[in-house]
Amino acid sequence: MAVPPERRRPRKGSLQRPVSGRIYRAAWLCVAVPLLVAAFSVGQPAALQQPPLPSSFDRTTAVQFTTELARDYPDRRPGTSGAEGATDWVEARFRDYKFTVERQGFDADVPGLGTQHFVNLIATAPPTSATNVPRSQGVIAIVAHRDNIGGSPGADYNASSTGALLELARDTGSAALSHTIVLVSTDGDVFGSLGSTEFARNWPNRDRLAAVIDLDAIGGRGAPHLHFTGDTPRTPVSTLLATAEASVQEQAQTTPLRPNALSQLIDLAFPFSLYGQSPFIAQGTPAVTLSTAGARPPKAAGDTIVALDQEHLDQLGRSAQALLGSLDSAADVASGTESYVWTGTRLIRGWTIEFVLLGCLLPFLAATVDLFARCRRRHIALRPALRSLASRMGLWAWVGVLFLFFSVTGIFPKGDPRPIAPSSLVAQDWPVVALGVFAGLVALGWLVTRPRLVPTGPVSRTDELGGHLAAMLGLGLVALVVAAQNPFALIFVLPSLHAWLWLPHASERGRPAALGVYAIGFVGPLLLLGSFAFRYEFGFDALWYVVALTSVGFVPVALVFSLLAWGAAAAQVGAVAARRYAPYPSADGRPRRGPIRESIRQTVLLTRRLRAPAETPDDAESVEGD
Repeated sequence: MAVPPERRRPRKGSLQRPVSGRIYRAAWLCVAVPLLVAAFSVGQPAALQQPPLPSSFDRTTAVQFTTELARDYPDRRPGTSGAEGATDWVEARFRDYKFTVERQGFDADVPGLGTQHFVNLIATAPPTSATNVPRSQGVIAIVAHRDNIGGSPGADYNASSTGALLELARDTGSAALSHTIVLVSTDGDVFGSLGSTEFARNWPNRDRLAAVIDLDAIGGRGAPHLHFTGDTPRTPVSTLLATAEASVQEQAQTTPLRPNALSQLIDLAFPFSLYGQSPFIAQGTPAVTLSTAGARPPKAAGDTIVALDQEHLDQLGRSAQALLGSLDSAADVASGTESYVWTGTRLIRGWTIEFVLLGCLLPFLAATVDLFARCRRRHIALRPALRSLASRMGLWAWVGVLFLFFSVTGIFPKGDPRPIAPSSLVAQDWPVVALGVFAGLVALGWLVTRPRLVPTGPVSRTDELGGHLAAMLGLGLVALVVAAQNPFALIFVLPSLHAWLWLPHASERGRPAALGVYAIGFVGPLLLLGSFAFRYEFGFDALWYVVALTSVGFVPVALVFSLLAWGAAAAQVGAVAARRYAPYPSADGRPRRGPIRESIRQTVLLTRRLRAPAETPDDAESVEGD
């Protein structure tokens, strides 16, 4: 019996193994430099000294304020009498403590509700009677929103923080402090921190803000949390966070929870937060939120006065007062923002993370350039592959135009570019009919471009390699654009770059291996969707929520364009992996009519068939000859 010849592995540099592993591995050595820099630049945050005097925060008074607000004004949604009554009530309490109160009214477009009017209350502490205490030019603000989403009295979210804010006003109004203290009762923060955004951007003295302490849902049953994500890839200066952590440890006898390292990195790559500190950080003001809730604020169901955790309200109220005392007693409050990942007791500097991520581009770029040179030496035609990629980009551009139309016309959510309230109907209910129409129009665009993208005969290995190279060049361009916009966002792109680069080698092992490598490339986008699905507890609604965020304009335009281009390249890579790729046909191989003319022709023919079933073949031939 003859022994079958042993299958020999294709040699390096052949059509089956065109990517140079040697160049790819050598380029990874360059990444060692930023890794070493990152390792030697790890820092440790230093907290300010805790105030020597015991806290004078009165738990009974704070609970009384909380109970009265939640009981008398259970519905504080915009446009309701409860919202107006709560505003007047909070203003009266500020004035009881001799605060100067300024009303900051503004209008905002809320998805699902339309344009609504909101009112911030800005209360400035009265001048100290101590003549020997110099007053700094800096301003420390304590912020808490008073509105709720409806459906419950909102005792925890956020009457508890308003009660603590009013109790802090009682103590602050008579204290001798070296900084100007401003207490802000914001409106509209449950709809994407609208009130905090208005105060951070348009308050006349915003340039004097030295630090902001935000209180949100401090009367829940969860453990104390620190939230410090901004609307931009920045974080508050580490001294503020270290001092806030020390204050909670001192008053609550527990270490507050904070996002893990991966979650912080995702927040830098896609800045998003449902709490009020985010707009201040975007304006360059260090801010931190004290809360008993996780990444997602508490739901309305069950948020009653009976369920209020008075112990936590007292602990975080005293923590806020201690943090205020530490900041006020510092000779110079550390101001500004920076970028870092806070893990354990160490800080990994943001610029070193960016350095590492940019370094991770080098192996892909080096191997792609080498692959381009190899294809040129083999005279592999690249122009048809680039035209095929351009055709797919045209389809994704059509998707972008449709999405823009659906957003502008209000078919998809429309509003100010702020995070959408997770408990709102806009975030929970998928517009099935609108999505069906959208999908149908996208399918129509695919039918128009399909005839020139699907194979009509055997496709050679060189053609597939040309299609793969064109997709890699497109992905490289996308990566450079993303790096210029926000280097942290490369974590969403790098898996596809490095996985899909080796697709020709995986194809040698069969289609299942190629499709497996193709699936690995989607790890990056799945990181973002997984964060919304699990961390923010959206589940399967995470996909629609991200779409809705894009529809209201919260996602940067450059990132949207990069996503569309990435989708076109991913479609071409998928066609290569599934052995369904075909180079764009030459002029001789194309149909006489272009895609648009052919679509019009088919539409006319279908219309005539529906109107005149008995139409003669001669009539149809006359249309075909047009």
